[in-house]
Amino acid sequence: MDLSGVRVLDLTRLLPGPYATQLLADAGADVVKVESLDRGDYAREADAVVEGFAPETAERLGVGHERLRELNPELVYCSLSGYGGTGPRRDHPGHDLNYVATTGLLDMTRADDGEPPRIPGVPVADMAGGQTAAFAIVAGLLSRELGNGGCYVDTSLAEAALSVTQPVASLAFDGDPRPGETPLTGELPWYDVYEAGDGRYVTLAALEEPFWRAFCEAADRPDLVEAHGTTDPDERAALREALTDLFAKRSAVEWERLCGDTGMLARVRTPAEAVADEGFRDRGVVHDRRVGFPGRVDGAVPETDETVPDLGEHTASVLSEVGFDPDRLA
Repeated sequence: MDLSGVRVLDLTRLLPGPYATQLLADAGADVVKVESLDRGDYAREADAVVEGFAPETAERLGVGHERLRELNPELVYCSLSGYGGTGPRRDHPGHDLNYVATTGLLDMTRADDGEPPRIPGVPVADMAGGQTAAFAIVAGLLSRELGNGGCYVDTSLAEAALSVTQPVASLAFDGDPRPGETPLTGELPWYDVYEAGDGRYVTLAALEEPFWRAFCEAADRPDLVEAHGTTDPDERAALREALTDLFAKRSAVEWERLCGDTGMLARVRTPAEAVADEGFRDRGVVHDRRVGFPGRVDGAVPETDETVPDLGEHTASVLSEVGFDPDRLA
């Protein structure tokens, strides 16, 4: 999976940019992380540049896309900012929590109208923004290979967060969906989170009738099969109560052993349990200290360097590549 031979200059600081370039590095790219902007010469040799400054900051520092593309017309230049390089929020600073609030995503973390929104357990906009940037850079590189030259990629973290709300956003054009009352946010008793007998939690995701039937058979509750798909509020409430009582009879691990192979039940793991999970380890996506590239091409697991270089460790070799006299670097 191969971006071997592709050079990426990373001028970013916070999470979204380094995550984007980590994905590119895992796919084989040679990423140079710049901690100082005193020298811009590497841009002449780079295939892509990623920056995460506020709009116009890169221009003020002399590393804006117009300047660098004068030096390298084939350059794919990606800007990552909170709200994008245009529009009424262009100059607004922000953080992940602001972005998920602005996009409606935070509102959907409430179980019902009487509860406040909950902060997501991961920075959704930052991570989605990093993935979006990595994808856009690869698309830009492909476009260049097709003879279209370099390009400028404008990526918004808020818009990346908005893009992951599409299942709910599609309903919002006809009015605000209420928290907990959409098919994927708790409206359906056969698609929800339940407490097991040991106080841990399991997820039941049996949207389709065959999955529901398999669950009922595994749980020895054939009497519940016909309840699937009901739209009657009272019947749904009764089914939810029955499921609550049912899940309380076994531990989360026991439920997963009983029903996990059917594809509609999983135990809610802690982050530590997730990175130790045999399934992820077997796939090669979890390494000693981090999570790697979430995909394979022709079955190959991307090679990942587990070591983190010290600050400035590769400065001499990088500058030598772009023509600096080694004696001047000593």
